[in-house]
Amino acid sequence: MTDTVVTHLLELENISLSFKGVKAVNEISFRVATGEICALIGPNGAGKSSLLNVISGVYQPQAGRIRFDRQEWRKMRAHDVAVRGIARTFQNIALFKGMSVLDNVLTGRNLKRRSTWIEQALRIGRARGEDDRQREAAEHVIEFLHLQPWRDVLVGTLPYGLQKRVELARALATEPRLLLLDEPMAGMNADEKQQMSGFIVDINRELGTTVVLIEHDIGVVMDISDHVVVLDYGRKVGDGSPEAVRQDPEVISAYLGARH
Repeated sequence: MTDTVVTHLLELENISLSFKGVKAVNEISFRVATGEICALIGPNGAGKSSLLNVISGVYQPQAGRIRFDRQEWRKMRAHDVAVRGIARTFQNIALFKGMSVLDNVLTGRNLKRRSTWIEQALRIGRARGEDDRQREAAEHVIEFLHLQPWRDVLVGTLPYGLQKRVELARALATEPRLLLLDEPMAGMNADEKQQMSGFIVDINRELGTTVVLIEHDIGVVMDISDHVVVLDYGRKVGDGSPEAVRQDPEVISAYLGARH
């Protein structure tokens, strides 16, 4: 019997990020296997969102390297990161509130368009068939996340939990290989969390999308994650399976506040 070869879609090596001399991320290294759900956890201010912003190109690290699909970069603009196949949601909802659910999801298809803005404005050339293809793809995502009843509803009129799902749909519409989720269940009640957890697992298992998420609900983390990375004060204090991390004394110390 031969061992299964684990391939890593994302690798971080000694990533450091500072703001005015204060280190938000301090020499963080870890790897995310292709096809897994990896959770970033830790107390508030541990550097989780800062690290996600580094991966997605919002922040440029002062030190360290990132490898995605075996290609290395140190500095990458957010647009270039998206083109490579990385999508994300934000801690604070960033949707077009005056647009419908469908139109919001369609904005996630912009990277897939090949026609020029002139072709799109005049409905000529490649734009004529492209609109139908992009709409079909957006409709598929809406169906996958069970958003059909609100397809034509203005996003700004929807409850908070549904808006979070629409933001997930928009990210998923880009057809990412790596999906970054910044507190996708923040502010949700128990039923909404259960629904969102189910969708994240479906995205991972049915679509084969690798997921990295920030989540404070440890019960959710232990239920859906294959791999957990724990941060505290900008440094890594745990890295392993959910069960191994749960029993790690340094992780327990960080969460119980022994050093706070």
